[in-house]
Amino acid sequence: MADNAESFAAMVAAVSDIVWGPWMLGLIGATGIILTLMLGFLPLRKLGFGFRQLLHRKQGEGTIAGYAALATSLAATIGTGNIAGVATAIHLGGPGALVWMWLIALVGMATKYGEAVLAVHYREKDHSGQYVGGPMYYIRNGLGPRFAWLAGLFALFGMFAGFGIGNMVQAHSVADGLHDLFDVPKIVTGVVAAVLVGMVILGGIKRIAATATALVPAMALAYLLCGIVLLAMHAGDLPAAVARCFHDAFNGSAAAGGFTGAVVAEAIRFGIARGIFSNEAGLGSAPIAHASASTEHPAQQGSIAMLGTFLDTIIVCSITGLAIVVTGAYETGETGTTLSATAFSRAFGDTGEIMVLAGLTVFAFTTLLGWSLYSERCAQYLFGEKIVLPFRAVWVILIMVGATSSLTLVWSIADVLNALMAVPNLVALLALSPVIVKLSKEYFNRETQ
Repeated sequence: MADNAESFAAMVAAVSDIVWGPWMLGLIGATGIILTLMLGFLPLRKLGFGFRQLLHRKQGEGTIAGYAALATSLAATIGTGNIAGVATAIHLGGPGALVWMWLIALVGMATKYGEAVLAVHYREKDHSGQYVGGPMYYIRNGLGPRFAWLAGLFALFGMFAGFGIGNMVQAHSVADGLHDLFDVPKIVTGVVAAVLVGMVILGGIKRIAATATALVPAMALAYLLCGIVLLAMHAGDLPAAVARCFHDAFNGSAAAGGFTGAVVAEAIRFGIARGIFSNEAGLGSAPIAHASASTEHPAQQGSIAMLGTFLDTIIVCSITGLAIVVTGAYETGETGTTLSATAFSRAFGDTGEIMVLAGLTVFAFTTLLGWSLYSERCAQYLFGEKIVLPFRAVWVILIMVGATSSLTLVWSIADVLNALMAVPNLVALLALSPVIVKLSKEYFNRETQ
């Protein structure tokens, strides 16, 4: 039996390596580049406009405010990937991986923009009067009934992927950290997390959005302030650290200390892969939240949505990555959360580990909330509104399971499902790109008049 389980785990891991190979990373990157060019670099040109829309109080139809939709999507994206994912990318791909994370984020802004534009344009109202949308709706309503099967596949993959990467993996990361640092029993972490998440998600999208709006800015600012203080303490070494990142991005990394070195191909692969896992541009998850936004026009919400990729990767991931490089922590050979904790502990002592764990705990909690909405919407699309309450109950129970289980297999399965849900979404983005461009011109031409 044990041999069969190990064989199955090895098979899933092998499939994960294949589906997240060069072809998938290339497809996501190419989609971002194509949309960036078709839009005339609009996400970069309109970055300031997007930030101004966060203060825009004139709203159109929708269920939650536009900025609340951004907070909800950031709740899901700013998670363990910003701490453990960045560290893993640098461990495997060297400091140069950070540059490739930045590059994929810059084109990923166009992808996230396009996702939100389509999500709002093709959204629907459910029986309770709430707006619902996302890739499954813009595939079916945009590409037509012939592609309803593709929409169903996205929803199926999205529903199950959420149970892994958005639920059990997050709970496991927090339980592991608290157990290792403070000897907190994993079941205790699981029960507390399940109760807190349950109290929020039972209130539906409005309570999730309200919680995210309160927590996300506070948690991000606290983490950023700690990181900025660390970088200020190493200000003299920062220019050399940034130069090292750019050099290694195109020349590879030499072995140093416990770090084994990396070639350019590894910097590209792990930088792009972990960047995508962190900001989720192209996976099709974030537009599920943005579809509920109160907005005057799809392009207006798109300009808010693209900020998610910028804030997640260009800002938050950069703090983690630069902290690891500037302190030389990557040379220890550590990886994941331990590597990030090592970087912060070099600046703040034992308090640094607590800072990282606190950030990880809050990030994971909000990810549990954000992904509960994504998976629930996918389940609702497949089975109707009657599935909502049973789904929420299962979601809460699996938090306790994840906190107390070994999740190597679950992580690999979630990786595969993430890739599978990305494919229908990317097909729809490319096929409906003329719609994205048309709506963008319609809105921004009106804005300049």
